[in-house]
Amino acid sequence: MLDTLKEAGKNLTREIGRTWDSMSEGWRELLSHGNQALTYFSGSKDEKKADGNSPAIFPSWSLLAGEVEETEKEIVVRMEVPGIDKENCNITIEGNTLYLKGEKRYERVTQDSTFHVTERAYGSFQRAIPLPSNVDPDQAEANYKNGVLTIRLPKVGGAQSRTIKVS
Repeated sequence: MLDTLKEAGKNLTREIGRTWDSMSEGWRELLSHGNQALTYFSGSKDEKKADGNSPAIFPSWSLLAGEVEETEKEIVVRMEVPGIDKENCNITIEGNTLYLKGEKRYERVTQDSTFHVTERAYGSFQRAIPLPSNVDPDQAEANYKNGVLTIRLPKVGGAQSRTIKVS
């Protein structure tokens, strides 16, 4: 009986170790690959509980995942912005940085319900996305489809890389 308990304890310790390693790996990946995606949302004026008086409690941080892709002729920025109307997105380019500002508005469908899980953030946000090359902001195009904002930025000035010999 004692041997069985010892073996069960070893198995439990091993499984807890595997679970911890898996969770640690997930956090490391989030921090190394997604740290820029973590975006602060300031509270929206539209947030009210069913009683109409006190503000609802929503998370202040959420993920707005994106990618920056470079081709020979353009930079393509894609951002996942679900639940945000395209009219509430503002794109500005300053130098080699693209700024995305917007607002995700809270809309209550029913007034006589209770939230048990609230993971979605609402309010105003801003993201700064560094661009790898100079772009022509006057020729930029943006479209919004299925919750993904795609911004196409034509590059200017030819090749931006150069090999330097060491003397």
